Amino acid sequence: MTVTTHRQSTMARLAFALAATCASTSALVAPTAAKASTSLNVATTSYDPSDFSDVTKLPGILAPVEFFDPLNFAADASESELKRYREAELTHGRVAMLASVGFLVGESGATPLFGGNIDGIAINQFWKVPTGFWPVILLFIAVPETFRALRGWMEPTVPENYFQLRSGYTPGDIDFDPLGLCPADAMEFKEMQTKELQHGRLAMLAAAGMIVQELQTGSTLF
Repeated sequence: MTVTTHRQSTMARLAFALAATCASTSALVAPTAAKASTSLNVATTSYDPSDFSDVTKLPGILAPVEFFDPLNFAADASESELKRYREAELTHGRVAMLASVGFLVGESGATPLFGGNIDGIAINQFWKVPTGFWPVILLFIAVPETFRALRGWMEPTVPENYFQLRSGYTPGDIDFDPLGLCPADAMEFKEMQTKELQHGRLAMLAAAGMIVQELQTGSTLF
């Protein structure tokens, strides 16, 4: 009876993790505008994904909250600063989506890596990864970050370029859309950007909640 219950619990967690993975994966490709940058139908719409001149018309603004900036971060921010804020939000959101799924999969015991020797609460599992595997992890972080820097950020050759994004760059666009999910229609693309932002925001709250829970309880999530 106990074994059956444990298996059912594990399968339930895996099903939830798979659902979260699907949601995260669909969201991760949302802002990829590599193809859209040349094929978006902007002639019939006023939406340009690289235009941050009007902060109230950006993706991610939904009813009933609408535009939400209680601390007035956007009040005196330049267009370049707004792009940096959005770039940071997307990056944190993507990491949080992966982290949320990682918590569930890592604690389910279903991962085939390292012979099942990594267990316990998720916030301590990284330190159990063999140090020989750390360069691989570093590579997986460095490659997309390098492409992001080269594609979106201006070369810091003069002080005026420090911390500046390129004028035609769409925040979050790292030219990665292997499944061709990026829509050609500008407004459909904006809707997909909003979906990714919403997924990312929820994932940031979820990841923070899971981290705090495990810090306080010292136990796994389930």
